[in-house]
Amino acid sequence: MVNTQTSPVRKTSKVEGIKERSNYLREPVATELQQDTTHFSEDALQILKFHGSYQQDNRDNRVKGQEKDYQFMLRTRSPGGFLPPELYLALDQLSEEYGNKTLRVTTRQGFQIHGILKQNLKEAIASIIRNMGSTLGACGDLNRNVMAPPAPYKSAVEYQYAWEYANKIADLLTPQTGAYYELWLDGEKAISAEEDPEIKAARLRDTNGTNIPDKEEPLYGKHYMPRKFKCAVTVPGDNSIDIYTQDVSLVVITNDQGELQGFNVLAGGGLGRTHNKEETFARMADAIGYVDKADVYDLLKAILATQRDYGDRANRRHARMKYLLNDWGVEKFKAKVEEYFGKAIASYKPLPSFKYHDYLGWNEQGDGKLFLGLSIENGRVQDEGTFRLKSALREITQQFAFPMRLTANHNIIIYEIEPEQQLAIERLLDQHGIQISPEGIEPLVRYSMACPALPTCGLAIAESERAAPGILKRIRELLDQLGLQNEYFAVRMTGCPNGCARPYMAELGFVGSAPDTYQVWLGGSPNQTRLAQTYVDRMPIHELETFLAPIFTFFKQEKNAGESFGDFCDRVGLDAIREFTITYESPSVDSQSDTGLVNEVIPPTASSTIKTTGKTRYRIGVRDELYERVKSAASKQGRSMTDLATEALEALLNSQADA
Repeated sequence: MVNTQTSPVRKTSKVEGIKERSNYLREPVATELQQDTTHFSEDALQILKFHGSYQQDNRDNRVKGQEKDYQFMLRTRSPGGFLPPELYLALDQLSEEYGNKTLRVTTRQGFQIHGILKQNLKEAIASIIRNMGSTLGACGDLNRNVMAPPAPYKSAVEYQYAWEYANKIADLLTPQTGAYYELWLDGEKAISAEEDPEIKAARLRDTNGTNIPDKEEPLYGKHYMPRKFKCAVTVPGDNSIDIYTQDVSLVVITNDQGELQGFNVLAGGGLGRTHNKEETFARMADAIGYVDKADVYDLLKAILATQRDYGDRANRRHARMKYLLNDWGVEKFKAKVEEYFGKAIASYKPLPSFKYHDYLGWNEQGDGKLFLGLSIENGRVQDEGTFRLKSALREITQQFAFPMRLTANHNIIIYEIEPEQQLAIERLLDQHGIQISPEGIEPLVRYSMACPALPTCGLAIAESERAAPGILKRIRELLDQLGLQNEYFAVRMTGCPNGCARPYMAELGFVGSAPDTYQVWLGGSPNQTRLAQTYVDRMPIHELETFLAPIFTFFKQEKNAGESFGDFCDRVGLDAIREFTITYESPSVDSQSDTGLVNEVIPPTASSTIKTTGKTRYRIGVRDELYERVKSAASKQGRSMTDLATEALEALLNSQADA
C-alpha cells in the first residue's frame, strides 16, 4: 500500500516542508526558545502549535510604529475534560503570574491561558506537566483533545466506558516524539508511570500499512497529519459533545448486562470554512459502521491512516478528513478504511435520538455523592465586580480538592462532593456572586457559545466573546417586545468562519464577516443534530433588531405548538422566511405596548406616549453616528425614533418636491 510518507515527491503546502524539516517537532522552536526575543518566526509558529501554543498579539494594544504586543495562548490536553485539583490550581496560579489573570474553558473541554510572554512560556508548560497536565497535541496537525460526556455518573457504566476509551484513544494517538519533554522539561519526563501495555501493543501493531516504518513516529511519520484530527466518545442519546462535528466519533454499545460490546462509528464531521470560498464548507459526520471493542484501536488506526495517506497535503483549506469523505463518498472511504483494517466493517447499530445535555446545577452521581454543573458565560473564568468566579473556584479547590470536568459548552462540573459538603459549597459560591440554579440563568445565555475572537485571536475579523452578552440582551428584549417571552434557542457566535464555537450547528449562528458585521445562519436543531444554513452573508450588528424582528414575527405566527426556533426555520425553509420578511409590515401598536413590535430599534423611553399611525416598514439603515444622534434626540423629546425619523424624511422630501 502506498502512503504519502514514502511515495515519490508531489506538490505539497509550505507547512508540509516545515514539518518535515522540524526533526519531529523540535526545530526551529528549540533554537528560537533560547533567543532573547519577544516572538517566534513563522516557521517556528507552525511547530509550536503541536506543543499546545499559539502566538498572538493584543490588537487593542497596537501602536503604529511600535512592535506588536506579542503574547502566547496555552491550551491543555484534557481527555474527557478531566482536571485533577492540583492541575487546576497550577493553571490558576499561572494565569495570575504569567497570564492575563483569567482562564478560559474551550469548546473541546480544555483550558486556555492567554497573555503569556515568550520568556515565561517554558516555565508555564513545565508547570502544567509537573501538575499532571499536558499541552501536547492540543493544537497542530495531529489528534486533538479527545472529548467525552462530562457527567460523572458512577452507576451508568456506559459513561465510565466513554471516559475510559477517551483516555485510551488519547494515549494511542499521542505523538511519540521526545521533543515535548526535551524542550519544556529538558528531557526529563515528569510522570514515570508505565504505559498501558495494551495501548503500546496496539500502536506498534502494523495492520496492512496502518503504521509507517519510522521509529520515532510509527503512526504519524515526519509529516504528521494533513490537518487537525478530532475524536470523541459518547453514549447512546448523549450529544453533550457535538458528535456530528468530529472527524471520528465513537458511541458506546453495551449488552443488557451493561458489558461493553463495541462502538458505533461516525466519521467526516468538521466545521471550519472560509468566507467566499465555496469549496470550503461545514459538514456533519456520516455513520460508518460498528466495531467490536477488541478491534476498536485497529479501526481507529485504519481511519487515521486513510486520512494520513490520502488527505490533501497541497491545499490546507481542503485538508480535513471531511473533504476526503465528501469527495470520495461514504462507500469509497469505507472500502479504503477496510483495506487498512483487514476486514469488513459491521453495520451501524440502531440508536436512540441524540439530545443535548448541559448537566448544570446539582445532580447525583449514582454512588451517594453529588456533582455540580456551573454555567460559565463564554467560558471565561475571572473575577469581575461582584462576580468572582475565579476566586470561588480557587477556594473550593484548595479547601475540598475536588476534581473537575470541563464541558463542550465551556462550562465546569465539580464532582465527588459528599452530601454534607453541599451547603458549604453553596454558601461559598453565593458569597462570590455565583448563580447555581440553572433556572436562574437567562436561557439564551445558558445555551449560547462564543469564541474569544478579538483582541487576541489572529484570525478574528469581528468581535465575539466581548460582543455576545450585549447581543443576547438585545435579542431577549426583542423577543419580549414581540410577546415571545418564553422562547429561547441556541445562539452561537464566532469572530471568523473557522467555527470554534460551532455556530453552524446552532439555531441562530453569527459568523464574523467584517468588522461589526456577521454572516447569519439559521435552522440548526436544539440538540445539535442538524446543520444550519446560511441566511445572509453580511448583517451589520447595529441592524440586529430590524433584521430579526420580521423573522421572529413569522416564527410567532406560524410555529407549531412546542416547536423550537431552529426546527421552525428548518421546517418552513429559508426561502419562506425571506419571502415573509420582504412583505413584512410591523403592526400599528402603541410604542409602550408590551405585546407586538415597538416601531424602533431601541425600546422607547418611559415618557413616550405617541401612538404610531399606519404601518412601519424596516428597510432603511443609517450610519452609527447618525443613529446615535437620532436616538439621543428622540430620548430628549420623549418621542419614538421612528416618529422623529419619519418627520425629518417627510420634511426633506417635501422641501425637494416644492423646489
